[in-house]
Amino acid sequence: MTEFEVKQHLEAAEQNPKQVAAAVTHGVDLQLSGHTHGGQIWPFHLLVRLDQPFLQGLRQAGGRTQLYTSRGTGFWGPPLRVFAPSEISLLTLHAR
Repeated sequence: MTEFEVKQHLEAAEQNPKQVAAAVTHGVDLQLSGHTHGGQIWPFHLLVRLDQPFLQGLRQAGGRTQLYTSRGTGFWGPPLRVFAPSEISLLTLHAR
């Protein structure tokens, strides 16, 4: 008989990436977020970054928590995106 080590793995889906601090506190391994539209319109992404430090992509958020923020496919306000292309994310998770 083979022995297996059982480990917990926690994931969270939270629209707003700013909530990642709570995920770090609770030991979440991966938080999936959107909300920012990748900044949507250049150069206003610089202002958005003041409120949303994580606009897109994968980041180490603290502890064992990683944060993935998708730019998504939609928009907020005017129906356009400038230098913040839409994306549909495909994530492949592997055990460590």
